[in-house]
Amino acid sequence: QGRLVESGGGLVQAGGSLRLSCTTSGGIRGIETMGWHRQIPGQQRESVALITSIMRSGGRGITTYADSVKGRFTISRENAGNTVHLDMNSLKPEDTGVYYCFAYAMSSAGGWGDYWGQGTQVTVSS
Repeated sequence: QGRLVESGGGLVQAGGSLRLSCTTSGGIRGIETMGWHRQIPGQQRESVALITSIMRSGGRGITTYADSVKGRFTISRENAGNTVHLDMNSLKPEDTGVYYCFAYAMSSAGGWGDYWGQGTQVTVSS
């Protein structure tokens, strides 16, 4: 069964930067959309950034961002579209939470569905 493996995250001071990365681990044949959601304490999980297949928009994919992160976070894909990065700059304490990698992809069995990573903690100190 396909999995998403995350790396990055950690503790950083306000104004600092972090990079999150996520790649597939077998069982996934094709990925349409990848992205990151986050769970902030006391709030519902929200979409932070998404990127479509790199076959769209000149090989870079179409990106969407939550209003709260526009201009500070950048999402990108590489490795034939199987790896997604989230570069987070000018981090704020309110960005603190658990960040989950997401993919809408086709399994090796041929069915499409949602895949989630295990989550990685991002903590921004003031």
